[in-house]
Amino acid sequence: MSNFNDCIILFGGSSEERMVSVASAQNLSKTIPEAALWFWSKDDKVYEISQDELSSHENAFVKEFTPANAPLFSSLKSSIDAMKGKSIIIGLHGTEGEDGTLQALLEQHQIKYTGSNSKASKLAFDKRGTKKLALSNNLPVVSDLALNNFNDAEISELQTFFNKHKKIVLKPLANGSSVGLFIISDQAQLDDAITQIKKKEVIPYMAEPFITGREITVGVWQKNYHKTIPLPCSEVRVTQGGLFDYQGKYLGQGVEEVTPAQLTDKETLACQELALKLHFVIGCKGYSRTDMILTEDGPILLEINTLPGLTKASFIPQQLAAIKVDLRSFFEAQLKIS
Repeated sequence: MSNFNDCIILFGGSSEERMVSVASAQNLSKTIPEAALWFWSKDDKVYEISQDELSSHENAFVKEFTPANAPLFSSLKSSIDAMKGKSIIIGLHGTEGEDGTLQALLEQHQIKYTGSNSKASKLAFDKRGTKKLALSNNLPVVSDLALNNFNDAEISELQTFFNKHKKIVLKPLANGSSVGLFIISDQAQLDDAITQIKKKEVIPYMAEPFITGREITVGVWQKNYHKTIPLPCSEVRVTQGGLFDYQGKYLGQGVEEVTPAQLTDKETLACQELALKLHFVIGCKGYSRTDMILTEDGPILLEINTLPGLTKASFIPQQLAAIKVDLRSFFEAQLKIS
């Protein structure tokens, strides 16, 4: 049995996925009540939170979490010495958790943590970098267009790309949880998306042709040093007028999730093999989740997540439940390989 008393669940951050992180931490703290709860705030302060305070926070996906007590540390870096000798269960999502920066800091100080290392995290967080490596390993991907600053030249390229494909997806290059996602099928929608993106601080985007097929996501679980397995497939079914964006994903608006997905054995195997291959190609450790579109010709890769959601409704817990594995056992295995 793993000693969860020496664990810290680190959650929060300043990314657009910080509220998902709070919901993940709520689920993790119920599963692993012995672990300390450290909330990393938007302004870099670190708070120790009681389980009661965290569990009593309602509407975590839409309402910011604000700690009641004073911070324990003025910054994450100043908390490093207190982390030594502990194992960090990373409950973060989005930039801080997934771009490899946190992992590099923990590696520098020889602190154990769950999930992929800094190199794999950084690579997986770059959607185009992931696709480039996948393509070089003969894994199926869709074409794309990079948009770094939405200047006139790039907007012209985007217009040409849209004219060619008729229906496209615009998504941030390094964001998860479908934040900032646009599905565009007419000129008015394209113009509106460009306007919305330029209103905010412009971040790198990518455009892809919209691929017709079934949206499938597959978790991968490293059970020990010698065995890594694909989890059951999940399917996202978008209802009429719905969109698998933040509201669809976390508030259940316009989507239905089916786990295990109703696929043939052949389709299941193809999707699981793609997730497993990409997990190894990127160099992931512990666990990951790969999103893909299942077409008539087989699955086509969209992206990989190195720290997928762990809320009660998230795909990894759904897929674990389908094989009768609870989240506590899952994390006991994670600690043994951290």
